[in-house]
Amino acid sequence: MANKRPAKYDILFEPIKIGPKTMKNRFHQSPHCIGAGSDKPGFQMAHRGVKAEGGWAAINTEYCSIHPESDDTMRISARIWDAGDIRNLRAMTDEVHKHDCLAGVEMWYGGGHAPNMETRNTPRGPSQYVSEFETMTYCHEMDIDDIKQVQQYYVDAALRSRDAGFDFVNVYGGHAYGPAQWLNPYYNKRTDGYGGSVENRGRFWVETLEKVKNAVGHDLAIASRFAIDSLYGSGGIQVEEDGIKLIEMADHLVDVWDINVGDIAQWGEDAGPSRFYRQGHQIPWQKFVKKHSKKPVLGVGRFTDPEKMAEVIRNGELDIISCARPSISDPFMPQKIEEGRLDDIRTCIGCNVCISRWEIGGPPMICTQNATAGEEYRRGWHPEKFEKAKSDDTILVVGAGPAGSEAARVLMERGYVVHLVDSAEKVGGCVNDIATLPGLGEWSYQRDYREVQLEKLVKKNKDSQLALGGKRLGVEDILSYGADKVIIATGSHWEGDGTNCLTHDPIPGVDAGKPNQVTPEQIFAGKKQIGKRVVLMNADPYYMGPSLAEMLAAKGHEVTVIDGVGFGRYMHFTLEAPNMHRRLHELHINVIGDSWVSKVEDGRLQYYNIWGEGSRREYRGPGVLPREENRTHEWLEFDTLVLVTGRRSDDALFRDLKARKDDWAKSDIKGVYVIGDAWAPKIIADATFDGHRIAREIEEKNPQLPLPFKREASVWGTAYQPGGEYKQQWRV
Repeated sequence: MANKRPAKYDILFEPIKIGPKTMKNRFHQSPHCIGAGSDKPGFQMAHRGVKAEGGWAAINTEYCSIHPESDDTMRISARIWDAGDIRNLRAMTDEVHKHDCLAGVEMWYGGGHAPNMETRNTPRGPSQYVSEFETMTYCHEMDIDDIKQVQQYYVDAALRSRDAGFDFVNVYGGHAYGPAQWLNPYYNKRTDGYGGSVENRGRFWVETLEKVKNAVGHDLAIASRFAIDSLYGSGGIQVEEDGIKLIEMADHLVDVWDINVGDIAQWGEDAGPSRFYRQGHQIPWQKFVKKHSKKPVLGVGRFTDPEKMAEVIRNGELDIISCARPSISDPFMPQKIEEGRLDDIRTCIGCNVCISRWEIGGPPMICTQNATAGEEYRRGWHPEKFEKAKSDDTILVVGAGPAGSEAARVLMERGYVVHLVDSAEKVGGCVNDIATLPGLGEWSYQRDYREVQLEKLVKKNKDSQLALGGKRLGVEDILSYGADKVIIATGSHWEGDGTNCLTHDPIPGVDAGKPNQVTPEQIFAGKKQIGKRVVLMNADPYYMGPSLAEMLAAKGHEVTVIDGVGFGRYMHFTLEAPNMHRRLHELHINVIGDSWVSKVEDGRLQYYNIWGEGSRREYRGPGVLPREENRTHEWLEFDTLVLVTGRRSDDALFRDLKARKDDWAKSDIKGVYVIGDAWAPKIIADATFDGHRIAREIEEKNPQLPLPFKREASVWGTAYQPGGEYKQQWRV
């Protein structure tokens, strides 16, 4: 394709030299966690490799442990401990190099924030402290011998990184890790030559950089990630004090600075969720570095708009645009910008679901926008390439929410004739409502990408249709429609009777049909008046309860929450929780935790502490509770009761069609399938995945059930480092 990019973006495609290496453009994939580490080399290779194919000039691993003293299990990091790790990471560097792309490794020593649950080693740090991030993790205070030994760990890891084919090594001092603990007076309480003044506190960092540069600086570029402000005032690192001083002390030892902000306990201040932070939110701190450094500066900030990217470079605030989440959402973003295809970019929505799966401790990382993220190797999916249709089947998709719109898009990309039908006036389903919640406007990009692509695909294939705003299809409509295959994606709804995960039953007196009780859908529809005193019943651990509470409180309602599951508990994994709780506090929202509702009467409810039963249990006979009766019940009055108790699939159409299975053949229907929330309620990312998967596998014998994926597992009885060459085996 001919180069069609606007001239104003030319600056993004200028080569830039970093030490002995040259980046072909200014797009840098920041170190970010995917759950591959060095134990799943295929996953690591394929995920990073597809970005190199998509035009990124430099690709990094996730944080990469330099020694068994730095073990973050249950989370998954890369490791460069031994020859086996070298071999496994070499798969990534070889793949990245095929596309004229540099490969980088972020060398991580966690100190007191490394729990070492697998290795059971004791971490070392500048002083002995207990981690505010990890549970009951203390470090050993280093003496001079310890300092020299740990600095040698960095040198040895850098040498192994060179053997693994990396082009640059990054001495990681972000997120309160490694040398940042020495610089930060919050951790460093020493009184010797490594403590006290900023020059002393910066000595470990400077010495480490010097040793690494002496070891590999002729061959590799030297980077250092630096959280230049820990964001808690004079008790920590401040950009205009310790931050700038360290830049001046170490500038001659690095080839590029990698600048971010924040610490580890609240690292959402770096990986800022869109609920609270727009793109470029770290620039007010990052821009100081260019005034004090002679070296190139790169920085993250969830950059999604090439206008903003070019602006910060032209303004002299950064030299290189570094992205983690946007590179997951669209691995081909640089190529699409270069080709002028801006409306084809899958814009990162900043939901941080990608981070949540890694925080929980399980691979693979997932993405709300890009269903192929994490599936490049194990399922052979490519974000821009699709296997051509294997039949001339026509396919009817009922429901244009996240699952249905994605299924229709991928089927059309494959060349199928598809009719996507929804009674709503717009593609998006539940996203259309969710994006109206406070701070969640950017979640609408999930809908917008699919809407734009569907409109393009329908124009390309005149036999396909996007039919919105019509009547709801019934069983007879579908049987007579003329489609060969039918996919039902009718979504789910919030329970109106109080059914919840705590009791699995309706709650007496709960009824969304009453004028003073309301579900989220009824709030979005605006069909009921909300009274002054609002009580929100919450048994959902994610965003809906906190978002509605914030929205109603901001409008002047007095909001009390009865919560039985940990209000916004999943938001700890998406890094939204700290600022969400600050927001709830600002709005004077009263959260009554560890509680649930036993019954509702007119204008009041009875709630109880879920731990109010006796702690001692004993057998008391059939039908008798083995604990003391819960006597913690209290009454609470309300004007409006908001029901965020649980969801249920809108699967009646699918079940009715299945009941008519004997009639399918008469209508030439080969199969009827159900996806997304209509199969079972789930987060948007998993609903989108559901739609993508069935579209990839629609020719299989039973597309309802996923195909097995390729596992990367050690097989008992084989050598630790088996012989033979690694072979790439992607399915396209």
